[in-house]
Amino acid sequence: MFRRFVSFLLLAWLFGFVWFAVALPGPLGKRHTDAIIVLTGSSGRIEHALDVLHAGEAPVLLVSGVDREVKRGEFAAQYKVSARLMGCCITLGYKAYDTRSNAIEAGEWVRRRGARSVRLVTADWHMRRAFLESAREMPAGVTLLPDAVPSRPSLSALFLEYHKLMARQIIALWGS
Repeated sequence: MFRRFVSFLLLAWLFGFVWFAVALPGPLGKRHTDAIIVLTGSSGRIEHALDVLHAGEAPVLLVSGVDREVKRGEFAAQYKVSARLMGCCITLGYKAYDTRSNAIEAGEWVRRRGARSVRLVTADWHMRRAFLESAREMPAGVTLLPDAVPSRPSLSALFLEYHKLMARQIIALWGS
């Protein structure tokens, strides 16, 4: 009986990991929202969020998890953002240092802004956990939409992220 139970758990873990690795979330596409939140990290995330902002699909953008050493002018120069757009529409968030704190920073920003619909931008392999964390921190009534940036994650990155997601889901089930 014990071996069957362990075998079942092992198979559930294996099939869960295969699903996680093969069925990565994709881009949202054209959809207007009240705000965009992008989590810093792997390449392509900020560029994609800025493309969405330039396309007029949302009026404001929070870049969560910016290094404290990065100045607004440096950010603008690196991503070729005009002073006008930096002044009106882009908030650099310096409080976050991991996915959990990204979610807290984003939730506070959305609360202050009064946004009702938010596009969450991060890498495809990171989206499920980032979405789980962010959804928990959003004010009631806010629609959170995933907008995953396609990437080519390594097997080790997928393995680590799968286990972080499983751990976070277990913690959530226990009411933390």
